[in-house]
Amino acid sequence: MIAVSSHMKGYAFVLLAASMWALLGPVAKFGLAAGMTPLELAFWRAASGTLLFGIHARRTGTMRARPKDIPVFLVFGCTGVALFFGSYQLAVQGAGAALASILLYTAPAWVALLSRLLFGEPLSRMKTMALGLAMCGAGLVCLSGGIGHSVTTAGILFGLLSGFTYSLHYIFGKTYLETYSSVTLYMWSLPAGALALLPWVEFTPPTPTGVAVILVLGVVCTYGAYYAYCEGLKRLEATRVAVIANAEPVLAALLALWWWDELLSPLGYFGGALVLGAVMLIVFDRPAVPSQGSSREDEGSPACAPAVHETAAVRETAL
Repeated sequence: MIAVSSHMKGYAFVLLAASMWALLGPVAKFGLAAGMTPLELAFWRAASGTLLFGIHARRTGTMRARPKDIPVFLVFGCTGVALFFGSYQLAVQGAGAALASILLYTAPAWVALLSRLLFGEPLSRMKTMALGLAMCGAGLVCLSGGIGHSVTTAGILFGLLSGFTYSLHYIFGKTYLETYSSVTLYMWSLPAGALALLPWVEFTPPTPTGVAVILVLGVVCTYGAYYAYCEGLKRLEATRVAVIANAEPVLAALLALWWWDELLSPLGYFGGALVLGAVMLIVFDRPAVPSQGSSREDEGSPACAPAVHETAAVRETAL
């Protein structure tokens, strides 16, 4: 009974995290409609996340890092935080919340390629198939356009960039989450990302809507989502977590439809289904025998942070 209860809590936590991440695009559109710029939204998300993770690290004594690792954390902050947060918000502006969320899910294809190049992980038949599906699906989505939101070439390119920079969280987490708490990594990388974004930000006068958007992006979509996701990972196998977390783009598309009347054409939805299908193939393409010495359910999956996937793994360090 205890095990069943723990699993049920795990499912609830991961679904909660996916739901909170799904708010990213639709909520950001409220900020854009209020006159805020995409990079301003990205900056405030990183800055508010810095404050919350800083408080958490201070209270739990997880602030310290080895001097040799700090430069890497700062570089990751510029790429995995500044570029990722910024490109995603620009994709929402240029392609809409629903399309931006689907393009974000090209990340597993990038993960497969980077893992092959950097870690020598075999690119199996299933991974190759998933890579092809993801690229074909992304192409169909891009060609389909949108209903209820004008789609620009820049918006599509920024969406693809967000998928690539999102995938970097997997590489970063695989390297460092065996040594550090995710709270420590975020405490160092988020402020670096905020500072990297700062020179490009055009601040707008504060409005009640803008303040509400910043609070949701920081408290819910960044700090709260990562915390809930980590709690789920404590109770469930990483594969199960990855599957459940894939509810995010579906929820994001539903929210975009509900709040902003955003629709994709049938071709676009078919392309989105191909992308999600590719994610599922990668999630289930696991080695039959765990790596020797691995103490985790999935050594390649970061255990507490934006995560995507091999999808889930990436999510652990991120959004």
